[in-house]
Amino acid sequence: MDSGNAAWMLVSASLVLLMTPGLAFFYGGMVRGKSVLNMMMMSFAAMGVVGIIWVLWGYAMVAGDNVAGGLFGWSSDYLGLSGIMNGEDPLTDLITVGFQVTFAIITVALISGAIAERVKFSAWLVFAAIWVTFVYFPLAHMVWFGGLLFGEEWFLGGSLPAPIDFAGGTVVHINAGVAALAVVLLIGKRKGFGKEPMKPHNLPFVMLGAALLWFGWFGFNAGSAFGANETAALAWLNTTVCTGAALLGWLVVEKIRDGHATSLGAASGIVAGLVAITPAAAAVNPVGAIILGVVAGALCALAVGLKYRFGYDDSLDVVGVHLVGGLVGTVAIGFLATEGGLFFGGGADQLVAQVVAAAFAIVFSLVLTFVIAALVKVTIGWRVPEDVEVAGIDLAEHGETAYETLGGTRTRQAETPVAAARGTDSTTEVKA
Repeated sequence: MDSGNAAWMLVSASLVLLMTPGLAFFYGGMVRGKSVLNMMMMSFAAMGVVGIIWVLWGYAMVAGDNVAGGLFGWSSDYLGLSGIMNGEDPLTDLITVGFQVTFAIITVALISGAIAERVKFSAWLVFAAIWVTFVYFPLAHMVWFGGLLFGEEWFLGGSLPAPIDFAGGTVVHINAGVAALAVVLLIGKRKGFGKEPMKPHNLPFVMLGAALLWFGWFGFNAGSAFGANETAALAWLNTTVCTGAALLGWLVVEKIRDGHATSLGAASGIVAGLVAITPAAAAVNPVGAIILGVVAGALCALAVGLKYRFGYDDSLDVVGVHLVGGLVGTVAIGFLATEGGLFFGGGADQLVAQVVAAAFAIVFSLVLTFVIAALVKVTIGWRVPEDVEVAGIDLAEHGETAYETLGGTRTRQAETPVAAARGTDSTTEVKA
């Protein structure tokens, strides 16, 4: 890897890492003010837990040699990255390690939005460590590192082409969306779900988070070209136009259905478009990316209401945006890919490959996540006590609140020059 490509990849890795704090703002603004710190902490904690595990054994499971027919990888040389540090090309290898860990981190963090406002922080930490090891690492190996879903003879003895997942439609978004559904079905609804309003407490936070996600996503998609080249440029452009189209598609549905085009809808449409273009960023042309964005924005806007119809409490619409958006983007490749797509004369083979890969990811993630979540439930338990949930998790779990007034009363210190000169504190208690 020459210095120019190395610089681009280091920047891309940094952009993708920024997406997790951006997600923290996005999710934090969407919850109620009494639980915003806990929501943001779940994203930040994913950075700590997954980052450490990745170095110790995660990369060995993702980039190692095929085991069990390519279901996961393994290489003892990669434990603690010892083999990489002493390898023939440490620059390229270290950049690969650094870039890939950012994907693992945000995939775990995405799940947290579905279980907001009702789970123990300790349960989340344990779940994150187990889930990334037994679900994310194997699926990443299968798709991106020569495993079961990547090889030329991956399905039916090579009768179908390998599925396309440029930057994470199956590995990141379908995976996280299915995992979110499995966990919420197991742990149950928030108290008052469907009976009392649970509106976002800070929409500027949501829009700031969406902006940071959009910015960071250029590293996510364009960086997946692993070089500053034509593929990266196409991925960058497709990411821009698909996201803009999805924003508009979401707002049109919202305007027709609800009578208003909202800021929450715009931010959600941005994320839906980013999700949908992720697997297809280098497979479609810009016009195809626009079509994909409109479809994804509209379908995700409709899908977020399914939780009320079916009665599952996906707090921040991880299922409606990431699972549905990931499915739309992954399957759409079979229609819109400029090489092998049905609309470009390629027949149905690529479409079938995309559908089978998506179905495999759904079943794989759903089954394993449910088992892991059930183990957490019967050991340390998921739910906080009901009184903690009602009062807000922040104070009970973290000993602090995001906003002083949420503590019941607040002590306000007068900071006048006279008070400071006298050394007095001049305090008053104000009812929240």
